[in-house]
Amino acid sequence: MLIDVIKLREYYSSPLGIASAKSISTALSVLWGESHNERVMGLGYTIPWLDQFSSDAECTLNFMPAAQGAIHWPNGKPSATALAFEEELPLADASIDRIVMVHLLEHSENPSETLSEIWRILAPNGKLFVVVPNRRGLWARFEHTPFGTGRPFSRQQLTQFLQASLLSPSSWSDALHFPPGKINSRPRFRKNLETLGRQFWPVFSGVILVEATKNMVQGVSVVSHQSRRIFTPILVPSGSSKTNTKT
Repeated sequence: MLIDVIKLREYYSSPLGIASAKSISTALSVLWGESHNERVMGLGYTIPWLDQFSSDAECTLNFMPAAQGAIHWPNGKPSATALAFEEELPLADASIDRIVMVHLLEHSENPSETLSEIWRILAPNGKLFVVVPNRRGLWARFEHTPFGTGRPFSRQQLTQFLQASLLSPSSWSDALHFPPGKINSRPRFRKNLETLGRQFWPVFSGVILVEATKNMVQGVSVVSHQSRRIFTPILVPSGSSKTNTKT
């Protein structure tokens, strides 16, 4: 089950959430490279990173799963956020250059269908950046953070899902090497642990990040998806404290 968008917003407003976002941002920066005048899309809950990684984009869209709910983004500007069913995205074929996916794949009912839909909307040689909980990591064992919910992945499992959908992993990174403690009075100690973890215990990171490129060698047959759920999506105002999403 997807985490409610209000809980995600509250988490990323907390000291631990801010530290988590910064750690993932550092790892994403290693993979991202240059992206001048490209079409960028966030899928899942990507608000903590969209401003940074879409500053020089031609346009940026933010899609949030209907079961999760949505909040306004970007702040102070017309909304670029929409609710969507991740297996049936309302976009044309080959229409997006880069996709950032966070807090989604581990909750997907069918990861293969989700990734096949990503393949469809990615432009030739388009890139997908995925962040998922690490099966070997400590964070996947504690449910007081969003990374302790859903299905964690190993690198091998993630590679298999990507390759089955004709997405080729090209680069890897990792983040969240400090423990997911609720006591956040020692940010310098946490920063030092993050630095040491990247060097000495990356296999036990809290999350795995991968950059995958659309493979154009073989086409994918068109599959008719029959939606298993019917949503009545409601856009949550930025000041709301609860959602009224119906299933």
